[in-house]
Amino acid sequence: MAKDNGVVIIGGGAIGLCTAYYLLQQGVKSTIIDKGEMGHGSSLHNAGYISPSHFVPLAAPGIISQGLRWMLNPVSPFYVKPRLDLDFIAWAWKFRNSCTQENVERAAPLLRDLSTASSALFEEMAKSNGMDFEFMKKGLLVLFRSERGRAAMMEEAGMAHKLGVGALFLERRDIQKLVPETEIRADGGLFFPDDRHITPAKWVADLTRYLEANGVQMLQNTEVKGMVVSNNGITAVRTSDGEIRGEEFVLAGGAWSPEIVRGLGLKLPVQAGKGYSITINRSNRKPLIPMILTEARVALTPMGNTFRAAGTMEIAGLDLSITQRRVEAILTAVPKYIGGFTLDDFKQGEVWAGLRPVSPDGVPFIGRFSRYNNLVVATGHAMLGITLAPVTGKIIADVISGSKPQFDMTLLHPDRFA
Repeated sequence: MAKDNGVVIIGGGAIGLCTAYYLLQQGVKSTIIDKGEMGHGSSLHNAGYISPSHFVPLAAPGIISQGLRWMLNPVSPFYVKPRLDLDFIAWAWKFRNSCTQENVERAAPLLRDLSTASSALFEEMAKSNGMDFEFMKKGLLVLFRSERGRAAMMEEAGMAHKLGVGALFLERRDIQKLVPETEIRADGGLFFPDDRHITPAKWVADLTRYLEANGVQMLQNTEVKGMVVSNNGITAVRTSDGEIRGEEFVLAGGAWSPEIVRGLGLKLPVQAGKGYSITINRSNRKPLIPMILTEARVALTPMGNTFRAAGTMEIAGLDLSITQRRVEAILTAVPKYIGGFTLDDFKQGEVWAGLRPVSPDGVPFIGRFSRYNNLVVATGHAMLGITLAPVTGKIIADVISGSKPQFDMTLLHPDRFA
């Protein structure tokens, strides 16, 4: 039997949950459908960064040549698995064409503005509704240990200053003063004082409880099988539990989004980017400031009584298998940059792999599809899923309510590669 709803959200990750949250702020209750549990995917086990510092899109000059070198290394930080898949080939061509300075100059101000707005929304959320997800204002240290890394950080500092993003270039001795609790082995780094971090699992749990308590219906372990179309609109979602009718539909299915809309004749150029994390118990909570290890592309985050190392971007399709060599590459990088860790520290850690949705130009897809008047998409955030979740949810709520979002939606339009 079909069930009637106002707004139906496909995907119960960070983006879907935040969309439901900001719809509630406008007095609109929604239904969230997810094939697993709420927030079960990349929303739980990521580095937890809220990062205005991440203004450079993944598609940037040099990434292709660097990627070609890394493709020969099975444990490289960025790996694209060649395969005879038409969707992948089309995405790869678009990605190649987007790796330009023009794309960076176009995308960086938007990513800065989205991230800054999202950080403010996180802080607002943390102060209200009884939520305690360890919203920490510690900043972010990006460490380097090579001359190439130094040059890259100096260039990024220059970009940050032009964009009005706070960034301090520090030598090793200066970093050591900033984090006296940790031995610094890196040569230097860049400090972004306005970055924040959270404990993702606590945030997802808090947000889920709030939504349930305020009447949002959550259909967990419910697989979407397709959509019912009438004229230029969607009338229902077909699921493993029957049809769910609605007036507005939001696609926030992460890396699975292209498969969900394939039956509608829509091509959404998103590829799954696999990332790994290892979480260990660490009661001394050191280091206190999150860090990124530049050359290794590894993120380190203190989260309450735990510590998490996360990294890699592996474009290899919808594959959740764990490659142990890639996990070991993350862990062996840590002692090269900071003291206090050995491989033995991580032996009993929780190892995880998840898929992040990656757009060809490093900018998410947010907005209505032109072909269907009541289908809105929110995906393609890559490594910025947590950072941009609140602002994305607010934009989608504004789009559905007919309010004008405060951002240039042209750069976010889901049909921009059509």
